[in-house]
Formats: sequence, structure tokens, C-alpha cells
Amino acid sequence: MPSPALDAALADIDTVFNGFASPTETGCGRCFDPEETAYLRRPYTRVPADLLRRFVYKSPDHFEDHAAVMRRLLPQCARAMADGSLDFLWWGHGLSRVDWRSWPTAQADALDVFLLAWWQDALVTPEPPYGIADIFDMVTAVSGDVTTFLDGWIRHPTADAHVVQCVRHWLDDLLSDASPLSFWVGDGEDAAVAELQSWLATHAPARLRAQGEPDLAARTGLLALPHDERWSHPYWTSPSATN
Repeated sequence: MPSPALDAALADIDTVFNGFASPTETGCGRCFDPEETAYLRRPYTRVPADLLRRFVYKSPDHFEDHAAVMRRLLPQCARAMADGSLDFLWWGHGLSRVDWRSWPTAQADALDVFLLAWWQDALVTPEPPYGIADIFDMVTAVSGDVTTFLDGWIRHPTADAHVVQCVRHWLDDLLSDASPLSFWVGDGEDAAVAELQSWLATHAPARLRAQGEPDLAARTGLLALPHDERWSHPYWTSPSATN
């Protein structure tokens, strides 16, 4: 069951984006039938789930007005993201490829609030509808920001358990200074990776040890070191590392 904050954020998305459409949209005639594109020109009409996914993940050049298309889809899209019915999360979500921060303040704020509320709701859900690392990947790709979501990693037993899952998913890449953010689009990824490394090195080890993961905590702490020092650290010749 969604948290009150997520319910409120979804309700605000519904209100702010109510009745939006892309009135002159023609869409890509090779990818969409005319009756499919017609949904984008009509407000207040629910889009079939499979078609919603196809619209959301098509590149902007498939539409005459991609920003208008995303505003048209946002109420249904946000709810589908929150409840897991968008089918799956993968690279190229339309919201990560539109300059939504340039939209009117009420629209941009509604989306900002939704992304954080969705992330924090997932953090306290033992089994969210998508993997927790995938949700982090998506909210950071859509927002172009990791700070908000790292700062919003609340202290809670389930959220601490999710630290373990995410570190296991990310650590091999991060130790090699590679990016685990597979959904990221555009510039800023290197800075996001550096910030993720710094946050984990500072905040994750204590939470990992509290979850009974001392070895994972030790390896995560190495992210505080420069690359060469990280790999020459005595940890790697210790019995725990070799075993």
C-alpha cells in the first residue's frame, strides 16, 4: 500500500497534469497506428498499458512534441511506475529525455515531489515492484541528480536492508570507477558516480555492519580511497578477501 506521501504526490500529479494532450500530434507512422497516436491528442482517455510503455520508451524524435506527449501521459505513467505496472524499467524513459525542469514551476515541482516520494516509499517496502537498485537508477536518471535521493535514504530497518542489496549490485563497478547507473542519459554521469562513491564510503559501512555484513562494509569503505590506493590496500591480501 503506498505511503501517504506517495499517495499525495500521485494525487498532485493527477491534478497538475489533468487534461493535458498533444493536440496536433502525428507520431511516428511506422511505429504507431493512427488510432494509437490519436490517444495522445485526446485528454481524459486512458492509454492501454502496452501502448503506454511503447510511448514512454520511444525516443523524442518519434513525436512532433515530445514534451507535450510526456505531460499527456504523466498521470497514468507515474501511477504505473509506482505500482509496477509499467511492465519493466529500462534505459531511455521519456522523462529522462525531456527538459521537464523548464516546465512551469507547479509541473516541475509535482514531478520532483513524486520522484522522491516514490523512492522513499520503495525504501520502506520489503519487496517493491521493481528491484531497489533499478528504482534508484530510474529516479536519478529522470531527475539528473543523485544528491536528493542519497540525502533521502531514510533510516529504517527495511531501508538499511536495501543498502545491502544496492551495495551488492553496485560495488564491483564502483570499485573500478565504472558507472552502475545504466539508465543515465546525457551529461553528469561521472559526477554522479563520484558522489555515489563518496556517499557510500561515508554512510554505508556502519549500516552494512549493523546488517551483519562486515566484509561488505570493509570493501565499501575502500571507495573513500583513490583508485590505485584502493586496489593496493591490505584488505585484498587478508584472509577475508581471499576467502
